[in-house]
Amino acid sequence: MLIFARILSMIFTPFYLPLVCMGALFLFTYLNMLPWQYKLQMLLLTYFFTILVPTVLIRFYRVYHGRKLFHLSKREKRMVPYLISILSYLVYYEILRYFHVPHFMASIGIAALLIQIICAMINMKIKISTHMAAIGGVLGGVVAFSFIMGFNALGWISALIIIAGMVGTARMILRIHSLSEIVSGFIIGILTTFVTVIFL
Repeated sequence: MLIFARILSMIFTPFYLPLVCMGALFLFTYLNMLPWQYKLQMLLLTYFFTILVPTVLIRFYRVYHGRKLFHLSKREKRMVPYLISILSYLVYYEILRYFHVPHFMASIGIAALLIQIICAMINMKIKISTHMAAIGGVLGGVVAFSFIMGFNALGWISALIIIAGMVGTARMILRIHSLSEIVSGFIIGILTTFVTVIFL
């Protein structure tokens, strides 16, 4: 059970939110008419700045300070990784602005950045699950885009709710988060992305 929980935590890292939402846009909205080369470039750009860069830099930070992964389960040890993520996402958003990408694509960058900032601010007082904030953000984004674009997202929503339950359970099995930290992270992710996509 512990091994399965660790595998789930590694697969559904907090950094995949922008990549999944970008993929959903390219699949289910008018953006699927864009040239495949452009879509591939945007997906690679998203992967580089929202997954690869923060993951590598946080790993370097842990190795440099001689910290194991479980140290990051402590609230006070999470601020530097949060700052690394925020800077990576900020650079990503600025690049999207520089290339004048369509509005809905830019809103994904804004939502992901806001989730990181909100979680970092909350972390100053209490711990919160960024894994659940990320999957909540994906769910909020899918729901918002389904409203705006008018596509049937029931399959995506159902799958995301099941995955969220599995990831939340895994985090509790690993004793990294309490139920309140998991639920609050999930709600923050949903609301932040939904409001950002709908109103920005």
